[in-house]
Amino acid sequence: MQKALSHLRILDLTRVLAGPWSTQNLADMGAEVIKIERPGLGDDTRAWGPPFLRDAEGRETFDSSYFLSANRGKKSITLDISTSEGQQIVRELARHCDVLVENYKVGNLARYGLAYEDIAKINPRLVYCSITGFGQTGPYAPLPGYDFVFQGMGGLMSLTGRADDEPGAGPLKVGIAIGDILAGMYATSAILAALEHRHTSGKGQYIDISLLDSVVALNSYQALNYLIAGKMPRRLGNSHPNIVPYQVFRCKEGDVIVAVGNNSQYRSFCEALERPDLAVDPRFELGEQRILNREQLIPQISAIMLTRTMMEWVERLEKFNVPCGPIYTMDQVFEDPQIRHREMRVDVPHAAGVLAPGLANPMRFSDTPITYERAAPTLGQHTDEVLAEMLKHSPEEIAALRERKIV
Repeated sequence: MQKALSHLRILDLTRVLAGPWSTQNLADMGAEVIKIERPGLGDDTRAWGPPFLRDAEGRETFDSSYFLSANRGKKSITLDISTSEGQQIVRELARHCDVLVENYKVGNLARYGLAYEDIAKINPRLVYCSITGFGQTGPYAPLPGYDFVFQGMGGLMSLTGRADDEPGAGPLKVGIAIGDILAGMYATSAILAALEHRHTSGKGQYIDISLLDSVVALNSYQALNYLIAGKMPRRLGNSHPNIVPYQVFRCKEGDVIVAVGNNSQYRSFCEALERPDLAVDPRFELGEQRILNREQLIPQISAIMLTRTMMEWVERLEKFNVPCGPIYTMDQVFEDPQIRHREMRVDVPHAAGVLAPGLANPMRFSDTPITYERAAPTLGQHTDEVLAEMLKHSPEEIAALRERKIV
């Protein structure tokens, strides 16, 4: 079946999450992704368990759930790029690829003669994307960093967490490495834009993606609230700074999200609460007034929400067309009929002889649908195949490389 990117080949020199997330997106859309890993060790996240995938006999493999989450559909070759022979193989592979993605520290690949300027000489059509913590320029460019650091430096954690006057107040990180995943998504978009530009220019180009930049950009309207009004955004827990009521309410059992986005929805919400007086109260009738009088309105709503369970409120509010939703635990997520209908869980064949669970890509195409043909590769699973078929190395040459621990 034809896929959107089946005509593209990607050389993947990434590890951990931001880079692998980007190249997994490209693999999902049909690109051939060749992931280069360290001999004997591979991507750091292969060992980030438990849990580890179990093979057909129930034995733990060497592949963690973390690694499986970001490397679906790729080919793995092992290669020691610290050696001159390994570096030459990277150059040979890059000659046959459309895109190279890497997330080494700034300047590391240049020491190996594998910087963009080096590769562009042998393949000027190549799109070369670097993903780093702070970007390629600026005073912090050489420094290492992880997602947690950037959630703090980028301002995201100053917005996330309970309000200062509530129990448990303080900054919180997001429950996943959102900076990594966001940078990976920006990298995917940038790569596709550069490839589109190549159609008209005939030339590749260099892309510089920073996790810190990505988190700062994620602040979106909260940052604009500050830049326009000069007022420091404050943590509101699960509340919204510009819309009321737009938050989580505790129920008799469970918690429900109420997301009232306009005055019409607010009137419907008051009907569902059986409190029509709240809809005509001059303190709460309009959105601006509800923001100013949040502290008078929310306690009244909170008391009412405690009279029914989460699912009772969801069913009732939906009848009144009030935007709402339950707060699910992970098991409830995959039991929900909408999520089951959308087939967000996928089970993909793994080389260990089992089906590896995964999450479907949310991009849905009418003519070039995403299919899930293979899980993340085992370490070096495709080394011989890639060297023989793409670079025309003989079995003897490959054996010699393996003997010298180049692959």
